[in-house]
Amino acid sequence: MGLKCGIIGLSKSGKTTIFNCVSNTKAQASGYDSASKSNLGQVSVPDPRLQILCDLVKSQKIIPVSVDIVDIPGLTKGGQEGGGNKFLAEIQQTDALIHVLRCFDDLSLAHPEGNVDPVRDKEIVELELQVRDLGLIERKISKLEKLVKIGDKDAKVGIEALTRFKNHVEDFQAIRTLEASEEDRKWIADMFLLSDKPVIYVCNVDDTSAINGNAYVEKVLEAVKGENTEVLIVAGQLEAEIAALEDPEDRKVFLEDAGLHEPGVDRLVRSAYKLLKLMSFFTVGPKEIHAWTIHQGMTAPQAAGVIRSDLERGFIRAEVIKYNDFVQYKTEHACREVGKLAVEGKSYVVADGDLLNIRFNV
Repeated sequence: MGLKCGIIGLSKSGKTTIFNCVSNTKAQASGYDSASKSNLGQVSVPDPRLQILCDLVKSQKIIPVSVDIVDIPGLTKGGQEGGGNKFLAEIQQTDALIHVLRCFDDLSLAHPEGNVDPVRDKEIVELELQVRDLGLIERKISKLEKLVKIGDKDAKVGIEALTRFKNHVEDFQAIRTLEASEEDRKWIADMFLLSDKPVIYVCNVDDTSAINGNAYVEKVLEAVKGENTEVLIVAGQLEAEIAALEDPEDRKVFLEDAGLHEPGVDRLVRSAYKLLKLMSFFTVGPKEIHAWTIHQGMTAPQAAGVIRSDLERGFIRAEVIKYNDFVQYKTEHACREVGKLAVEGKSYVVADGDLLNIRFNV
């Protein structure tokens, strides 16, 4: 189960700089307003438990969970009407959005709107997403109206549901903020609406504001206090320079000198996980320690299916050891001896950090 995050924001907000902090692929950050393509990359989800397990089992390698990252070229005000913002379609294929807001002053990098105002910038980008959503909703309503004319009763129900979403967007509100039933939401499920995606806001600040933020950050916090979201402070330029260092020890020293305990991008990836209600379970062996991503509430057979589809089809049982128990008793044999290895059936709900051994037959 992969996770794909899209990095969005106005031009010159520092999106590509943040992308370079996060991704294993480095892109050219530019002061220009346009780009010819999106930047694609991957990042490993930081999880110190993997190294601890590896040290105990002496595995040959660690395979962490990875997240796909796409850096969407800078959006522009009114781009939908002018035929711009052609990259918005790429956002439809993402699971969550990382909205980078410029919270720094730089006279050498002119802001496209003339001055720095992250709350205004947030509203500009959100409007562009909503305009695209509105067009998609209206087109689907038109299709359903044709079905109504030939007597399709379900289509009439769909129009009523879609009209509620349409009215919400026309009121300059994001789809994700509308309280709607699962029955209503099934009518928009296939459209992957942009303003329905969960969002994390990244306040891209100057080096001196890396720890406590600044006045711009305070304005963002006030503007989003009613949203189900998270606001992170990242000094993009500083962290990009640190991320470019090859020696991990050098990176650690530079972070400490900046007063940071860990890279802001590590917090960013973990926040995306939390926002999407994702978690990890582990498979452990001498060849590899492997982390796997699942949604909270998944059962053992569903988790097995994330590894391989035939494991879910032929699921018999799961042998489960809690992470803390394995760390305490060091080996599977020791956990079994003290009753810390449980045999669970199809109804078992997997917990974060569970070590699973799947028994199956196909």
